Amino acid sequence: MFSQLRNIDTAFRHIKRFSLFLIIACIFISGFAIYKSYEMVGNAQAKVYILANGKAIEAFSTERKSNLPVEIRDHVKMFHHYFFTLDPDEKVIQRNISKALELSDQSAKKSYDNLKEQGFYSNLISANISQEITIDSVQLDIEQYPYYFRCYATQQLIRSSATVNRKLVTQGYLRNVGRSDNNPHGFLIQRWETLENSDLPLKP
Repeated sequence: MFSQLRNIDTAFRHIKRFSLFLIIACIFISGFAIYKSYEMVGNAQAKVYILANGKAIEAFSTERKSNLPVEIRDHVKMFHHYFFTLDPDEKVIQRNISKALELSDQSAKKSYDNLKEQGFYSNLISANISQEITIDSVQLDIEQYPYYFRCYATQQLIRSSATVNRKLVTQGYLRNVGRSDNNPHGFLIQRWETLENSDLPLKP
């Protein structure tokens, strides 16, 4: 009889250990499942889909600082493209300059007003000159704020008789502003100035 009791006691202890092990395993599996669920939700929320030409393209949200140099360079390129890409058409000039001024402060407006007073835009229209710009490079210093930039570019003045190339070097600073349709990167160029704008030698 005692042996039967011992066997029952031993079996009970085994069942108790097994039950305890099973409970711990269930808690561990449940905790792991909850953790993975939160991780999957976080990854799903990090995904952004952009609609381009009728197709959904997956993008990933990141901290702005990791994309800061790319966004600043594109903002600087956009500003210079609009400010210096001109055709002998008053409406085209006004449209491009307006877009450029939305990306900058009064320093760019002052440069525009000076060029207008000097008859630069009137000369483009009367002489049927188109102006294009190619951005060669943009140097940045993002360790200081406002962020400093220096832009190196090549201008082309296209006439019916010839094309003149000019070297353009500008500099300025950028500060953060709210993003909008007119200013998608959320920067404003300030203290913008032209350091060099000189003719390049004609290629033989």
